[in-house]
Amino acid sequence: MSTILIIEDETRIAAFIAKGLKSAGFTTRHTDSGREGIFIAMEEDVDLIILDVGLPDIDGFEVLEQLRGQGLSTPVIMLTARTSIEDRVAGLSSGADDYMPKPFSFEELLARVRLRLRVAVENSSQSVNQLTHKDLTLDLRTRKATVNGIEVDLSAREFTLAETFLRNPGQVLSREQLLNTVWGYDFDPGSNVVDVYVAYLRTKLGKERFQTVRGMGYRLT
Repeated sequence: MSTILIIEDETRIAAFIAKGLKSAGFTTRHTDSGREGIFIAMEEDVDLIILDVGLPDIDGFEVLEQLRGQGLSTPVIMLTARTSIEDRVAGLSSGADDYMPKPFSFEELLARVRLRLRVAVENSSQSVNQLTHKDLTLDLRTRKATVNGIEVDLSAREFTLAETFLRNPGQVLSREQLLNTVWGYDFDPGSNVVDVYVAYLRTKLGKERFQTVRGMGYRLT
């Protein structure tokens, strides 16, 4: 069941959309804040975003720019009362997948939601050889890593360690788990090889990505 995030500050419109989507078999999340919408989109498992332009804190264009800037590829359908060609171009140029002016019919919105979800599934099926987390991408076929589209040179062991983290985003991985998966031998309490290689990844891919969980291990944030 797909989850759709509705970022819309008009309660009546948000309730109208949510009710229709639930009737069509979707799960919905709603917020009236652009900043909270960014947090939910980045931290939760969301399949599509319906984004209003006129939000009370930051407008939808800025929300979209921040999401795309952080590497989020989730489909976005923008809603707005603005009908000028310039606004439509601005939305699509910022990374929107579709753009609907208000007022709109729910049937048309539903058709566009289903289309964008289908396209997203087709695209993901073509990318089974890639792992992506925010702006970090690993190509499993070529064994190349990129950050913000810039290639980063990783050794074979570093790549395998990074792959292990990307296959388990947000999950705390113990040193024993990482040793068994990446090095293939039983845990040696005296070995600091995991710590050394996590330090390598922090240097090459970004210190903030790999969080130390005291007494437990590491996780990809």
